[in-house]
Amino acid sequence: MSTYKTSEVARLIGIHPNTVRLYEEWRLIPKPIRQANGYRVFTDFHIEQFKLARLAFQIEVLQNGLRKKTVDMVKTAAAGDFDEALLLANEYLAQVQQEQNHAEEAIEMVHQLLSSSGPQENTLTLKRKEISEALDVSMDALRNWEMNGLLSVKRRENGYRVYTEEDIRRLKIIRSLRCANYSLEAILRMLKELSSNPNTNIEKALNTPKPDQDILSVCDRLIGSLQAAESNAKTMILMLQAMKIRFT
Repeated sequence: MSTYKTSEVARLIGIHPNTVRLYEEWRLIPKPIRQANGYRVFTDFHIEQFKLARLAFQIEVLQNGLRKKTVDMVKTAAAGDFDEALLLANEYLAQVQQEQNHAEEAIEMVHQLLSSSGPQENTLTLKRKEISEALDVSMDALRNWEMNGLLSVKRRENGYRVYTEEDIRRLKIIRSLRCANYSLEAILRMLKELSSNPNTNIEKALNTPKPDQDILSVCDRLIGSLQAAESNAKTMILMLQAMKIRFT
């Protein structure tokens, strides 16, 4: 088995030498042995483990414990327990696929909400507390959505907000997408495009950030990110299977 110095590992993986030391500190790789002079000695196992960790964290899907499951999987592989790491990797894959189904189901729900309601007469008006209870959405969430421009609510002369039937439909759309972990930015982008073009491709609008959007998160292009995470998870399973054969 080949051996490598810290600088050689950094060059092979394409990271800074300090990152090599951080991976060791975080137990994402096996603890390397040290020579009499204190220099670390890395092996092929370390190289493959670095590749596994880099792939695992390439797409950071954070919702519903997925981030923790990824970290646990990498640390378990670093400890040499490949069977448990494979179990965690398969659980991660299944959950990513489930999250992708939720994201797609939310889009279908938006289609249904948009197609099932004709022109709104807005004869029904509710206060914020009533809306909160009717839709099972917290008051803080309603305030947050309004502050972020997802909803503009009319006020009575006394200053109280009044939610109409059109507002309720819009809130149901927002709630469905937030439950599937779409970002506020993605939802706002879709709503703006729908207001200017009712035939907007909803999935494309949700998953295509604007070129001038400075900060992007996984949830700004949720389905694409989940698809990439699914692909990476399948590759990680193959890597773990190969590592089990090679390093056990």
